[in-house]
Amino acid sequence: MSTARNGFKIEPIQPSQDSAIAAIIQASGAEFGAIGDGFGPSDDEVGAMSLHYRREQGSCYLVATIAGRVVGGGGIAPFNGSRRTCELRKLFLKPEARGLGIGIALTQQCLDLAINHGYQQCYLDTLASMSDAIALYQKLGFETLNEPLAGTLHGGCDIWMLKQL
Repeated sequence: MSTARNGFKIEPIQPSQDSAIAAIIQASGAEFGAIGDGFGPSDDEVGAMSLHYRREQGSCYLVATIAGRVVGGGGIAPFNGSRRTCELRKLFLKPEARGLGIGIALTQQCLDLAINHGYQQCYLDTLASMSDAIALYQKLGFETLNEPLAGTLHGGCDIWMLKQL
């Protein structure tokens, strides 16, 4: 699966892209105050995303590139081992890649993958400071929850959303 449009390309992560996406995830986390335990950018998997997201495990991580350069990514994985609920995970873009339609394209492709994997709903957690991302998620049908789903690993987040697939 590979999609190219508007000057960017989206495809499953390759091991050679691990360090580039890790740098983007960590820089974006720092930009929005998502630093330390309880935030996705601090998860152990960040250093080797290609090893942790595999189709046979019900997960996938996609990267967006412009002219061959990684500018962002996002993925899905089972939420707490569930076969019914997946989680939209680590969707981050470099500042210069925002506003180009990449975020919505990544999110939509992740949701399409979730449906193909048989998930019935998609959960995410984020920060109120990420207002542009929240607006994007709402546009795609995510609804805000009053509290996180039980078992979330990201206790530092203050916005929780769920979309029925």
